[in-house]
Order: sequence, then C-alpha cells, then structure tokens
Amino acid sequence: MKRLPDFETNKKAIKARKRIEDIKGFYQHLLAYCLFTPFTIFINYKTYWDYKWFWFSIIGWGIGLIIHGFTVFVQKGVFGRQWEERKIEELMRKEENKWD
Repeated sequence: MKRLPDFETNKKAIKARKRIEDIKGFYQHLLAYCLFTPFTIFINYKTYWDYKWFWFSIIGWGIGLIIHGFTVFVQKGVFGRQWEERKIEELMRKEENKWD
C-alpha cells in the first residue's frame, strides 16, 4: 500500500471530517423537520382549523431542506470543492503553458 505524506493524510482527514459534518448537519435538519411538522399541524388543529396555515411552514421549510440536501449530496460534483480544485489546477496549467 502506498504511504501518503503526513500533510496529504491530514488534508484528507480534514476533508473527510468536513464531509461527515455536512452529512450529519443534513440529518439533524431532517430530524428537526420531521419533529416540527406534526407539532405545527397539531397547533393549527387546536387553534383555528378552518385556515390551514401549517402548509406555509411545511412547504417553506421543505424547500430549505431540499436545498440543504442538494448542497450536501448532489452539488459536490457540480460546483463543489472537487470542481474548484480541478478548475484551479486547470487554470494553473494554462498559466504555465502560456509562459513556456
């Protein structure tokens, strides 16, 4: 097995920890949404059931949850850190070739 220098190992460990924190944050957000939704429905039921205001909070928060999930699970390949690193390397290569 190829042994990585310490700075590369640390860099990969930092990236892995950041990724875990992102995923954990999304699941905490999802849990809060799942707990809050029935609570708002219950409050709406007990106060004024003729007007279903709970939909506003459920839909609004749901959109936020979808965006959060997109940034954690999908966007990493589109315009995430990996894309940034590839783009930086590409631009640095172009700059090197320009002066050769």
